[in-house]
Amino acid sequence: MPPTRAAAAALLLVCTVSTLACTRRDAPPREPQRETAVSTPPGAAPDSFLVALTTSRGPVAVVVHRSWAPHGVDRLYALVHAGFYDGARFFRVVRGFVVQFGLPADPQLGRSWSSQLIPDDPVRHPNRRGTVAFASAGPNTRTTQLFVNLADNLRLDALGFAPIGQVVEGLEVADGLYGQYGERPSQDSIRLQGDAYLKRAYPNLDQIRTARVVGEWR
Repeated sequence: MPPTRAAAAALLLVCTVSTLACTRRDAPPREPQRETAVSTPPGAAPDSFLVALTTSRGPVAVVVHRSWAPHGVDRLYALVHAGFYDGARFFRVVRGFVVQFGLPADPQLGRSWSSQLIPDDPVRHPNRRGTVAFASAGPNTRTTQLFVNLADNLRLDALGFAPIGQVVEGLEVADGLYGQYGERPSQDSIRLQGDAYLKRAYPNLDQIRTARVVGEWR
């Protein structure tokens, strides 16, 4: 007996959802789209600097180079000095792809930076394993979210994701971050409720306890 029209529609919906689920795993590290004006980063960073992350899983050190992506590096320098990442969770962990973070524990702090968009930088270094770059929602939309490449993700180069630095210590820590939740944590809920939402709904996510600039080269 041929399927009814309702049954056929239901089958089509299941197939569509299945297809999206299969392709979502390697979705680029995007932020939700915003409609806000581009702003100038507050102050120039040194030529290079070292950021030490103390995480719930262990220490991670990132060397950042302004020549790689000056607009992005200036913003990271300002954010770290403002204590922006202290207490932030690694809310997106996709094994063999990326780990993403940069929505703060305090939603009020997030709101103060979310409208300050970063102008794009050209991609001057490839998205190889261990490099760090800003997530985005399209041209000129970077704000605060970062990701660490857990593999050579060279296809991200053509999509405009410009690395700003490289993990020089603790890449195995990034590999070992809690990833059982995958991409389930809602960015919108984190943005509205901060760490209270993640503690309640995703309590096992690893956390950045502190992020500090511990060395500079000019």
